[in-house]
Amino acid sequence: MGPSEKTVTYTAQNTYLTQNPINPKTKNVWLVFHGIGYLSRYFVKYFDGLNPDENHIIVPQAPSKYYLKDEYKYVGASWLTKENTPMEIDNVLNYVDAVFDAEQIPSDLNLILFGFSQGVSIATRWLVHRKIEVRALILYAGGIPNELKREDFDFLDLEATTIKIMYGDTDEYLTPERVKSEKVKIDSLFQGRAEITTFEGGHEVKPGIIQGLL
Repeated sequence: MGPSEKTVTYTAQNTYLTQNPINPKTKNVWLVFHGIGYLSRYFVKYFDGLNPDENHIIVPQAPSKYYLKDEYKYVGASWLTKENTPMEIDNVLNYVDAVFDAEQIPSDLNLILFGFSQGVSIATRWLVHRKIEVRALILYAGGIPNELKREDFDFLDLEATTIKIMYGDTDEYLTPERVKSEKVKIDSLFQGRAEITTFEGGHEVKPGIIQGLL
């Protein structure tokens, strides 16, 4: 007889990071998702240029850690792979739910959802899963999962929500064919209300761009 794959449920722990505590001057709460190869403590540095009094940053940490390159020195992380993807999506979304609930964000603050690279897939999946209103949805150098449909975003008030799509003009992961198909998808999902912007550069986060988003 061949091997039999089984599933168990267990309790796990994971970290997340925050920067700039909420205070009476806070206006915006950023929930940001990094790309493959990052740790939250390094990714948060891209948001240092935001006014610390007005912007509270929450950076969840992808759960799957691994050593970068062959040096066994630097550690990165990944949100998902093609292995058991549906189950891993559930695990990740449950984790993000736990982070969001733990933060107890005041309802009068602007919630900004930001995803970079693979983080775009997590940001959009969590938004659809949680069905929460956001002030802005910023999708940076990543693709929206194919399983998401227009009706999944019907709960969004598209007149009150800023939707920005950004990517570099020399991004090695976004071929012209993929950019074309993503634009078609974006127009369908957000009914033509998304603002698509390109910048000079590759698959990278530019802090100066982040500072100018709001």
